[in-house]
Amino acid sequence: MTIKFFNPKNSYDYFLLSSVFTLFLSTPLHATQSHSLDMNQWLKARFGAQHEALIPIVAVADMLYSCQQQKQIDENLTIKAMITQLDKNKLAEKLISCLGDESPKSDTALNYGLKGCFHEQLLHLSVEEKQQKMGLVTESIAGLSRSERQKSFTQCVTDQAIHYLK
Repeated sequence: MTIKFFNPKNSYDYFLLSSVFTLFLSTPLHATQSHSLDMNQWLKARFGAQHEALIPIVAVADMLYSCQQQKQIDENLTIKAMITQLDKNKLAEKLISCLGDESPKSDTALNYGLKGCFHEQLLHLSVEEKQQKMGLVTESIAGLSRSERQKSFTQCVTDQAIHYLK
């Protein structure tokens, strides 16, 4: 009886080993992703109405935060504080005031919203890393069509709203 050991020069052995290794490593990741998807589905089913009501508030807060940053208006409120502490009407008034002549449906407001949403996603980074990533976000926004930016903002805000439900 001959025992065959792994031969790294044999492409079939290498393929087989790499396939097993990939399967072994991806199983916990897949389980984690599956658990996360199950959790998000459960949250949507349980808190669907709250989630739908929260989405426009989160969108306005993102726009307002970035507008205030751009215009250097010193409000000292984080996006989270805007969402959790301000009445939705007050939030809308502040956004309209900050936008001036611009409509909340304008490209400028949409761009503010995207920047605000990404700002919140990058909070865990160092100041230097955050500035670098926000520079990339700004460059990316400039290269996207309005429909692509709108789709990106909708997805970002939807994910943010789910986070606030957790």
